[in-house]
Amino acid sequence: MIRTIQTKEIADNISEMCIEANHCLSPDMSDALKRAEAGEKAPLGRKILSQLRENLEIAASDMIPICQDTGMAVVFLEVGQDVHLEGDGLEDAVNEGVRRGYTEGYLRKSVVGDPLIRDNTKDNTPAVLHVRIVPGDQVKITVAPKGFGSENMSRIFMLKPAEGIEGVKEAVLTAVRDAGPNACPPLVVGVGIGGTFEKCALMAKEALLREAGSHSPISYIKDMEKELLERINMLGIGPGGLGGTTTALAVNINTYPTHIAGLPVAVNICCHVNRHVVRVI
Repeated sequence: MIRTIQTKEIADNISEMCIEANHCLSPDMSDALKRAEAGEKAPLGRKILSQLRENLEIAASDMIPICQDTGMAVVFLEVGQDVHLEGDGLEDAVNEGVRRGYTEGYLRKSVVGDPLIRDNTKDNTPAVLHVRIVPGDQVKITVAPKGFGSENMSRIFMLKPAEGIEGVKEAVLTAVRDAGPNACPPLVVGVGIGGTFEKCALMAKEALLREAGSHSPISYIKDMEKELLERINMLGIGPGGLGGTTTALAVNINTYPTHIAGLPVAVNICCHVNRHVVRVI
């Protein structure tokens, strides 16, 4: 049975989601920060985590943006193959939602229309849009505004297959070590392993959306997530980059088959808020 969805409904939801994501921390990230504060061994680190939590509570209660960098809107759509879309073009509807969300929500407009000429588009469009066709008759929308303090610290490593699992671990640690305080720790570290140059980067971005504290269903990848989180937290960067035992809140790894001659690894770093909102229509 084909189900018709108006693209205006997608735009309306994205508009609301842009505002929600920039004002309200997701429940999984809130729980992760509470656990981190309880477990942080450094007094200064605990104080910073307490201040971050207070800031987030004020942002939600007073509807003030969590961060002055309200990000570039990254939108993931999973469109059921039994959905018939009517109205404006899908990409146009997504950008209309972002435009309204950022203008009506009085969120900072951070997007430039050309990467070199750099004239501000004044409405935070265009979004970065990823679309997948999936079974079913629903549309799942994920809006994840990405600030560039952390985005700028992300890396891609085209490793040789012989570097193996230890090479992958060292690549992740190198990215976090090099980021230091610049990505606003404590961090969520998304990792993509395999595929091609662009596929591993997309997997790393998608890994950030996984619930903090959850793990890969692949046993050895789950073990790697736990080991890397422990080793990252031993780097001593700490909350705010001022030292402590909580440099990262989570390490999430996605994998995909790859070519016999390659071992692509992407590390997409996100700050402690890791903004994302999910809705299904």
